[in-house]
Amino acid sequence: MSTALKLMTVDEFLPWAEGQEGRWELHDGVPVMMSPERVLHADTKGEAYVALREALRRAGLRCRVHPDGVAIRMSAKATYQPDASVSCGPRVPVDALEINDPIIVVEVLSPSTAAIDHGRKLSGYFSLPSVEHYLILDPERRVVTHHKRGQGDAIETRVLSEGAVKLDPPGFEVAVEALFPAP
Repeated sequence: MSTALKLMTVDEFLPWAEGQEGRWELHDGVPVMMSPERVLHADTKGEAYVALREALRRAGLRCRVHPDGVAIRMSAKATYQPDASVSCGPRVPVDALEINDPIIVVEVLSPSTAAIDHGRKLSGYFSLPSVEHYLILDPERRVVTHHKRGQGDAIETRVLSEGAVKLDPPGFEVAVEALFPAP
C-alpha cells in the first residue's frame, strides 16, 4: 500500500524510512509500506539466508549474505529490500543502509507481491551490472525460479523443485530443498 507522501529520492527516503515503523521500499519516488508477512514467508526467508550462508562457507568464498532489511538502490527514485542478497565486493560500513553490488538477490513470493517480484523487480535487479542471479522462491509450491544473466541482454530462466541451484559466478551451489522450511 502506498502513502500520500511527496515524491522522494533514495537519498531522502533512506533516512526517512529508518525512522518509520514497518518496512518500506521506494517505487518511482513513492514510499511503499511492505505488507505484514505470513509465518511461511518469514520461515522461508530464514531458511534461504542460512542455506546461502552455509553454501558460501562450504565453497570457501568470502562473500556475505545479507538478510532482509538491507536496501538495494535501483535508481535515484527506487530502492528495494529483497528477502536476502549476496555481495562479494568490498565490505560496506556496518552503519550503511544499502549495498550497491549484490551478485545474488532473493525474493520470497507472497500473494500481494507476486506480480511485482516477477515484473518490476526482475527488470530492476537486472538493470544493476553486479546482479548475476535473481531467485524467486515460492514457499507454497516449494519451487525456485532462477533467473540468471545470460549473453548480452538475455536472461536465462530455470524452474527447479529439486536438485541444486548453480550460482556461478560467484561459484557455488545450494540445494533447492535447503531454501525452504521442512515440510
